[in-house]
Amino acid sequence: MRLGIDFGTTRTVVACSDRGNHPVVEFADDAGDSRDHIPSMVAEREGELRFGLDALAVADDPTFTVLRSFKRLLAGGPAARVLVGRSEHRVDAIVAGFLGHVRDALLTRATVRRKLAAQAELRVAVGVPANAHAAQRLITLEAFRRAGFAVDAIVNEPSAAGFEYTHRHRATLTSRRDLVVVYDLGGGTFDASIVRMVGLHHEVLATAGVTRLGGDDFDAVLARMALAAAGFEPPPRRSVVHTLERSESSDDTPDRGWSRWMDQCRAAKEGISANTRKIALDLAAAFGDGVAKSEVTVSVAAFYEACAPLVGRSLEAMAPLLGRAEAEGAADEIAGLYVVGGGSELPLVGRALRERFGRRVHRSPYPSAAVAIGLSIACEEGAPFQLVDRYSRTFGVFREADDGRDIVLDAIFGRDAVLPTAGAPAVRTREYRPKHNIGHYRFVECDAIDERGKPRGDMALRLDVLFPFDGGLAEGADLASVPIERHPGDGPRVVERYSLDKDGIVSVTIRNADTGYERVYRVGEGA
Repeated sequence: MRLGIDFGTTRTVVACSDRGNHPVVEFADDAGDSRDHIPSMVAEREGELRFGLDALAVADDPTFTVLRSFKRLLAGGPAARVLVGRSEHRVDAIVAGFLGHVRDALLTRATVRRKLAAQAELRVAVGVPANAHAAQRLITLEAFRRAGFAVDAIVNEPSAAGFEYTHRHRATLTSRRDLVVVYDLGGGTFDASIVRMVGLHHEVLATAGVTRLGGDDFDAVLARMALAAAGFEPPPRRSVVHTLERSESSDDTPDRGWSRWMDQCRAAKEGISANTRKIALDLAAAFGDGVAKSEVTVSVAAFYEACAPLVGRSLEAMAPLLGRAEAEGAADEIAGLYVVGGGSELPLVGRALRERFGRRVHRSPYPSAAVAIGLSIACEEGAPFQLVDRYSRTFGVFREADDGRDIVLDAIFGRDAVLPTAGAPAVRTREYRPKHNIGHYRFVECDAIDERGKPRGDMALRLDVLFPFDGGLAEGADLASVPIERHPGDGPRVVERYSLDKDGIVSVTIRNADTGYERVYRVGEGA
């Protein structure tokens, strides 16, 4: 039995591959109730950390501080630190601790625990957002391994959902209509992919997305507009609510009150159906009996109006995929739009998509579990499915141009680069003779580059490296303290080798071919 694990922003879902079936794994919480997911949360008290179901059990305990949606913190890289309660932790340690809890829950609380206990190892396929950067992919991969999982594959989440589409909607695919656009709105990210599905062969043609757009943002809209409707000034982001009158009990601190308020808004949003007209929220339950107004009601119509720009951002991000299909004369080949992700369960999302795309909108019957089910299909032993996926970012290095008068980005791997399916990685090389004693390499990821070689859209520095070109500097020199100087002649022959593996992770080797000195970097680990 192999597992597909969708490590999500708000919930982590596991599906298993069991003799051609792909059920979602259920877990028993501390109250003995069955849950179809593990909440992605951590709780802290005096340095003690509890994760997932254990954190949920103490969420109402005033001695614990709860942190949700910590997956969004992966953007800071593995060495980034986060304050949980009164203790500070590395983000990669938080993720590994949470995934260790997931593994323990699978072996002790899951419906499949007896079958898993008989296995020598837990083999898994893991989902990541299609637009996940190198550090996020690497942190996720290493955290699963540190937690004791054997990772067979990392798959972009909309690509995994494509397998679930084929599993359920094969009849919609024909020789003339074999393109599916996957719309994946999760708790923290939005991704979209256009996938060609021919039989059991899936090829991702292009991806798009927004790294910070998901259900959490809809929750925040409701939280702020409800406070405004009650006459309180909405706080900036997640800061303390100073304007609420509250009791002085230790259970009603502003931070804890805001956390309870967000939990209530999240639950209220998830409870909205097509027939819901009003959203009733209990201010006193969140902030204590001392609040000036105990309850507030928000109309669903007003909430939808406030959320319309968020849905619009997802449609705007997805537009290039449809534009590409139209430009290539393939618009008539689109069999449908497949809607997945927990954030897509809000009726507003489906309504907006139907207005835009008509009847060809297919919603997964299990939107929060579609990715995990697709991952379990992908990792099934002897699985006949084949996937050709794409690198979803642009990775490159800044270079001098025009004899040092300009700087451009040399795109090593573009966002449409094909990920290798197995075996040897995709390789790119650069070879030259430098004109400086030291090379200063700034490796970045961005959305794309323009015709002038300038980065476009979201950009982040991934590696900042100093490499000695002069042989006398190779060993033990503090390169940061050595002035970079330009030589009149050519330097040694330098070879840069870039490899892109099946998981979308880039490794860089810089080599002085004259002396044999080289250094190797894995993007996402830092220099």
